[in-house]
Amino acid sequence: MSDNPTTQMHVAAWHALDADAVLAEWHSSSAGLSHDEVIRRRAQHGSNRLPETRPRSALMRLLAQFHNVLVYVLIAAAGVTIALQHWVDAAVILGIVIINACIGFIQEGRAEDALAAIRNMLSPQSLVVRDGRRQLIAAEELVPGDIVVLQAGDRVPADIRLLSTHALQADEAALTGESLPVEKSSDAVDAQTSLGERHSMAYSGTLITAGQGSGIVVASGIRTELGRISSLVAKVQRLDTPLMTQMGVFGRRLSLAIIVVALFGFAFGYLVRDYAAAKMFLAAVSIAVAAIPEGLPAIMTITLAIGVQRMAGRHAIIRRLPAVETLGTISVICSDKTGTLTRNEMTVRALALADTDVAVSGVGYDPHGGFSRDGKEFDADRDVDVMQMLHAMMLCNDAGIVRDGDVWRVQGDPMEAALVVAAIKAGLDAAVTAERFPRRDVIPFDTLHKFMATLHHSHDGHSFIYLKGAPECVLQRCRWQHHHAGDRPLQADQWHQRIEFLGRQGYRVIALAYREAPAGTTELDFADVDNDLVLLGLCGLMDPPRPAAITAVATCRDAGIDVKMITGDHQVTARAIGEQVGLANTRDVLTENELSVMDDAELADAVGRDDIYARVTPEHKLRLVQALQAQGRVVAMTGDGVNDAPALRRANVGVAMGRGGTEVAKESSEMVLTDDNFATIVNAVREGRTVYDNLRKAVLFILPTSIAEAVVMLAAILMGFDEFPLTPVQILWVNMITAATLALALAFEPPEADIMQRPPRDPREPVLTRLFLWRICFVSLILVTGTFGLFFIDYAAGSNIAHARTVAVNTAVAFEMFYLINSRYILAPVLNRDGLLGNRYVLLAIGMLVLFQMLFTYLPIMQTLFGTATLAPSTWLTILAVSSSVLWLVEIEKALIRRR
Repeated sequence: MSDNPTTQMHVAAWHALDADAVLAEWHSSSAGLSHDEVIRRRAQHGSNRLPETRPRSALMRLLAQFHNVLVYVLIAAAGVTIALQHWVDAAVILGIVIINACIGFIQEGRAEDALAAIRNMLSPQSLVVRDGRRQLIAAEELVPGDIVVLQAGDRVPADIRLLSTHALQADEAALTGESLPVEKSSDAVDAQTSLGERHSMAYSGTLITAGQGSGIVVASGIRTELGRISSLVAKVQRLDTPLMTQMGVFGRRLSLAIIVVALFGFAFGYLVRDYAAAKMFLAAVSIAVAAIPEGLPAIMTITLAIGVQRMAGRHAIIRRLPAVETLGTISVICSDKTGTLTRNEMTVRALALADTDVAVSGVGYDPHGGFSRDGKEFDADRDVDVMQMLHAMMLCNDAGIVRDGDVWRVQGDPMEAALVVAAIKAGLDAAVTAERFPRRDVIPFDTLHKFMATLHHSHDGHSFIYLKGAPECVLQRCRWQHHHAGDRPLQADQWHQRIEFLGRQGYRVIALAYREAPAGTTELDFADVDNDLVLLGLCGLMDPPRPAAITAVATCRDAGIDVKMITGDHQVTARAIGEQVGLANTRDVLTENELSVMDDAELADAVGRDDIYARVTPEHKLRLVQALQAQGRVVAMTGDGVNDAPALRRANVGVAMGRGGTEVAKESSEMVLTDDNFATIVNAVREGRTVYDNLRKAVLFILPTSIAEAVVMLAAILMGFDEFPLTPVQILWVNMITAATLALALAFEPPEADIMQRPPRDPREPVLTRLFLWRICFVSLILVTGTFGLFFIDYAAGSNIAHARTVAVNTAVAFEMFYLINSRYILAPVLNRDGLLGNRYVLLAIGMLVLFQMLFTYLPIMQTLFGTATLAPSTWLTILAVSSSVLWLVEIEKALIRRR
C-alpha cells in the first residue's frame, strides 16, 4: 500500500473512514511516526505552511497608478507645454498627475494582504506524539501521519482525523459560518456529509474551545481546507469598478475627439486661412489644452476621498478608493448570516412549559428583557413554573456574564451564558442563587451522554438534582412533567411535537428536568439521573437578527436592491432568520448538495429566484457571486470568516466585519464595517449614490467649460482672426482655478431627497447620457456666444488684445459661477432657498473665485504672467449681465424637460 494515500483518496473522504483504517492508510500508529519517517515525509509533502505569493513591488504599484487614458492625455499635454517652454503650465499638469498617483498608491497599498492573513492563522506550535513520546514542535514541521494532541485553547495546526475525544468542541465559525462551537467525536460520518457536519474532523485554523482529543494529520499546508480557500483567493481576480470602466471608455473617446478637433483647426488655419505653421501649432495646442478637463481626475479623486471620510464617520472604512462609487451601483447584497444579519450571540427566545408557551424578549447577552404569554407581558417572578425552570437554567450551568463598560461579555460556553441571561431577566442573581442552593456535585456535559446534571441542597436540608441537555436524551430519563398543581405523567408524543415545532422555527432546543434527592446526598451518580425525572420544559435558543438589519433589508428593498443570505449554517436556521429579517423568498432554501449538481444554466435560474442558501462551501459562495455578475448584477458580498474570503474578493464590493471579522476577510474586502452592523451598508450605499451623483454633476459642470474654450479658439481660426481670444496659459488658468474652487464645491453636495427611492443605476450606462450630451452642447453654445461675442465687441471697439482677452477670460469664469448654481441639481429647479443657499461650499467657492479673478485682473505680477489688463466697472456690469443668462436659460431648459 502506498504511503501517500492522497494519491488514492480525496481529502474529503477521511471523515468517512473509521480511525483504525485511517491509521493504516497513513502507516501510522498511536506511538506516532519515527524521526526518519518524519524527515522522509517532509521531503515528500513539504512544510505545513501556505505558499507565499510574491506581491507587486511598491514601484510597480506606483507605476500602475499612471495606467489610465486620461493620465496619458495629461502627460501628453505636459510634454507639449514643456516643448513650448511653458514651464508653469507643465508644472501644474504634472503636479496633478503625481498627486493623483500618490493618493491611489496609498489607498491600495494593502490590497494583496489576504494570503498573508491566512498564513498567520496557522498555529505556531503543536503537541505531537513521535517515537512514542509527546513533544512540542513548530506547526510548520507537521507531516501527514503525525499524531497531534489537542486541548482547549489550541488552534488546530492541520486537517486532522480525530482518533479519540473527550468533550471536545471546536469553534469553526470562521471556516463554516456555524455560530456555536461544534461537538467533535472520533466516529466516522457519511462520505457525503457537508463540511460543517464532519464531526470526526478538526480543520486547520479552527479553535478548540473545550475538552481534549487526539488525531492524525491527514492534510497539511496547501492541501488543507484552509489551503484550498487560500488557493481560491489567489485565483480570484478583482473587477474594475463601473466608474473605472466608464472613465476608460470616456477618456479614449475624449482623447480621440480632442486630437481630431486640434488637427482640424491646424489644417484649416494653415491651408485655408494661410496662418503660419508655428502660429497654428500653438493654436492647436491651445485647443487641446482647452478641451482637456485637467481638473477632472483631481475632482474625481477628491470627491471619492470626501465620500471615504463621510463613510468613516458612519462606521464604514473604505480600503479601495473607487469602491465608494461602486456602492452606488449595487443591485444585490449577498450577506453572510452569522455576525452580519445576526448578532453572533445566542439568546433564549422561547420557553415551552407543560401547559403554556412563554416568549422571552431582549437581544444578545444584555440582561434586559421580559417575558410574555399570548402577546401579553407578565412578571416571571410571580409564576412558580417559570421560576422553577429559570432556577434550573441558572444552577445547572458553568457559565456567567460580566459587564465591561457598555458591553456584556461571556465567561464560559455561549449557550450556557444565554440561559444565565434569561434567568437574570426574571430578577435572579447568580451569586445569591448559588448561595441559597449551593452545588454539591456535578456530572459534566459529555458528547456521549449529551447532558449535564448538578446536585444542590437548600439550607433547610432539602436536596434536589437539575439536569439539562439534548431533548431526546432528557426525555428518555423523564417519567413525569412538572405542573404547579402537581406533577403529571409525561406526554412524550406531545413533547416530541413541540420539539419538532421549535426546530422548524430555527431554534436550538434544550430540555430541563429535575428530581428530588434523599436528604444529605453529597454525591451524584449516573444512576441518580437514569430515570424518574420530572420534565420542567424546553428552552429555545437562537442567534437573533440585529434589529437594525431588519430595517436595513426593508430599505434595500425600497432602493431596488435584492438581499440574499449565503451561509454555512443549517437550512432550518437560515430560513427562520430569513423570515425574521424580511427576505423576499424564504420558501425555498438551497443547500450545498443541491448547488453541487446544478449546471450554470440551473444556477442562473436559482440566483434569480431564491434568496437563501444554506450549508454553502467557499466554492459555492464564489460561484453564486459569479452567477449574479454574469447576469449583469453589481454584487456586494458581506462576511466575516475565512470561508467568505474568495467571494469577498470576487464581489464588486467586498464588505467585511471589523469587530467580529477575521483579518483574512478584512484584507479580501473593499470596505470594513467598524460596528459589524448590516445597516451600515445602507448608509454606505446612500453615500455611494451621492458620490456618483456629485461626480456626474462635476462632469456636467467641467465639460461645457472646456468645450466652450476650445470652440472659442476654433471659431477664431474659422473666422480668420489675427489674434486669438485666449492664450494657452489663460485657458489653463480658467480650467484649473474653476476646477479647484467651483467644481470642488460640488463634491460636498448632500444627497438628494429621493436618492434611496431610485432603482440601482445600470453600471453599463455611459458617463455621457443623451441628456448630458444635450446639456453640454446647450451650455457650451451659451458660453461660446457670450465669451466670443464680448471679446469680438471689445476688440472691434478699439481695445488692445490684452484688454479684450481679459474680458473674454472673466466672462468665461463668470459664466461658470452662474452655471455652478444650475449644476447643483441635474433636473430639479435651483431657484429656491435650498437651491441657492443649501450648499455653503458653493457660496464659499464663488467668493474665493471672485477674489482670484480680482487678483488675476488687477495684480501687476498676474498681468505680467497672464497678459491681462485692468477693467472698468462698466465692463464688469456688462460681463455680469451677459454671463447670468446661463442661469435663467438652463433653468428654463430644465423646466421644459421636467414637463416632458
